[in-house]
Amino acid sequence: MDSCQALFDRLWQDYTQRLCPSAQKVHGLLEEGQPLINDHIALRTFALPNVGLDKLARPFIALGYEPKGEYTFEAKKLNARHYEHPDPLMPKVFISELMVGQCSTTLQSIVRDLVANVDDDALKGSDFLHQGRLWELDWQTYKTLADESEYAAWVAAHGYGANHFTVSVNQLNNHDNCQAVNDTLRQNGFTINESGGEVKGDASVFLEQSSTMADRVPVQFSDARHDIPGGFYEFAKRYPLPDGELYQGFVAASADKIFESTHQ
Repeated sequence: MDSCQALFDRLWQDYTQRLCPSAQKVHGLLEEGQPLINDHIALRTFALPNVGLDKLARPFIALGYEPKGEYTFEAKKLNARHYEHPDPLMPKVFISELMVGQCSTTLQSIVRDLVANVDDDALKGSDFLHQGRLWELDWQTYKTLADESEYAAWVAAHGYGANHFTVSVNQLNNHDNCQAVNDTLRQNGFTINESGGEVKGDASVFLEQSSTMADRVPVQFSDARHDIPGGFYEFAKRYPLPDGELYQGFVAASADKIFESTHQ
């Protein structure tokens, strides 16, 4: 069986090559002589039996991960759950899924057709988590999905891979909080997600987060090649709970705005 680190290494390689090439530059700006600690990764999918959240979670559970917090994003029609490993040095995993049945009949029909022919064998093991799209998609269908749901269009176009990695700001000595990270990145040409404020959350909810806007990356559709939003980089600072332990969950109101890092 793969080790956790081997899986995250492959997810990172796919993320930096296909979805968020600028992540390497972020490392160059923030590293302080030691590797950056990854707080969590996020994965996206559709809430359909053959490709739902539980299918994406299965490889992580096999590696010892356990389900923790559950989250609902009603306006975006999303459900999510996060997973933690007994080894606190391993990143948390945040998996979300689009509640397809709550969407328009047009979107439902498109998405069901896309995933209908995904062979269950293709989702065995963990390799599919970083191998991209398992279906064909044309440009007009992508645009139709994007008109209703940015999330649906993102999953349809990119398939499976890390939507984002997350720098643990707690590790940094030269940047005390997310605002300081944002300032450094902006000075170096990055665009910060300002939806809901450029820093989401604060010490009162034991977590603050910020993120870059997604890289625009080339995607080969069945009939054309276009640059569309790919992955982004997130930054998280965790604060201690009354018992002194760092908060390990997520704040739904903040995560709701982080999702918008991939908006056009």
